[in-house]
Amino acid sequence: MTDETTPDVPPATAGPTTSGQIEPLHVPMLRIIEVGLAAWVVALVVTLVVPALHQGDRDWWPWTCVAGFVLGCLGWAYVRRGRGNARDAA
Repeated sequence: MTDETTPDVPPATAGPTTSGQIEPLHVPMLRIIEVGLAAWVVALVVTLVVPALHQGDRDWWPWTCVAGFVLGCLGWAYVRRGRGNARDAA
């Protein structure tokens, strides 16, 4: 049995890639959250329009969409203020 260890590799920095290091990707968090909010609104409309999706044992489905939208709004406000992703802060 051989003992294979990985060599110590310095962490990647956000600087230029002249030394072959990989830069972190910029992720547009506000746009991602906005798409998620839109998806929750679409899901809410669908559950309210189709009666089989909000009657009987599924009467809690619209409230799940509302909770997802409300929590998404809180996340949007958090990121918008700059605490979630400083680069995307407006």
